[in-house]
Amino acid sequence: MRLAFILGETFSGIRRNLSMVVSVILVTFISLSFVGTAGLLQLQINQMKGYWYDRVEVAIFLCTETSGAASCAAGAVTDEQRTAIQDLLDSPTASAYVDSYEYESQEMALDIFREQFSNSTMSDTVTAEQLPESFRVALINPEQYEVVNEMFSGMPGVEVVSDQRELLETLFTLMNIASVVAVAVAIVMLVCAILLIATTIRLSAFSRRRETGIMRLVGASKTMIQLPFLAEGVIAALIGAAMASVATWAVAHFFVGDWLTQQYPGTGFISGVDALLIIPLLLIIAVVLAAVSSMLTLRRYLRV
Repeated sequence: MRLAFILGETFSGIRRNLSMVVSVILVTFISLSFVGTAGLLQLQINQMKGYWYDRVEVAIFLCTETSGAASCAAGAVTDEQRTAIQDLLDSPTASAYVDSYEYESQEMALDIFREQFSNSTMSDTVTAEQLPESFRVALINPEQYEVVNEMFSGMPGVEVVSDQRELLETLFTLMNIASVVAVAVAIVMLVCAILLIATTIRLSAFSRRRETGIMRLVGASKTMIQLPFLAEGVIAALIGAAMASVATWAVAHFFVGDWLTQQYPGTGFISGVDALLIIPLLLIIAVVLAAVSSMLTLRRYLRV
């Protein structure tokens, strides 16, 4: 009987303040969608770090006729210098850090350049002589780039030693900034949701002031009087959180897991399964914010 009464009072309050409840649902949905987006970005960053950091290479670019480095003062790399670099890569000293390496000639570099810039007019103007030869080195531990850099930088015939992680760090930084922006917007929207929940509970308490007065007179407990109002805010927030959860899963499954995976098959992306890790967090945030907001409002506007 008590449960039936509480549910009846709860849905009665929802019907009386339907427009406000819908507003709470929509604002909660939007705010938690931003929280879900930020969570997906962080999962994707961690996924890409784990995927790419195991595949990053150190590129040892060799001198060309136009190189301006001090180690290239004698001109383009000679056969003896190239052999010396390769011998060092094969030496026991370097093998402690080098997992494998590949030599890339100027002709191979040109083929790769033309493939990457096939839609640009630059592909027809660049010649093989303008591109440097290189050794593409895969490290056992990508964190040990500085050791390899010191080992080969300054060698005759070596123009520069480049770490691909620098490019990845720039990408990850941009993704982290996008994640922070999403969290900032989510916080603003969550504040709006809290204010809307408080306003909804306040209006509901005002519209049912006669009923609550009668319940006080007949000796109803404080919990019995306040619980329908509390449930009203929690239900509205949970509906919004459920919608945000579905949207978060759909983005991870259809946009990231399906479309982006097809567009960039060489990159590791998250999937809808990964989004399931975020959904419980969204539901918990919704319940906690709605409950706290409702309790504070009831303490101020519903004296029992």
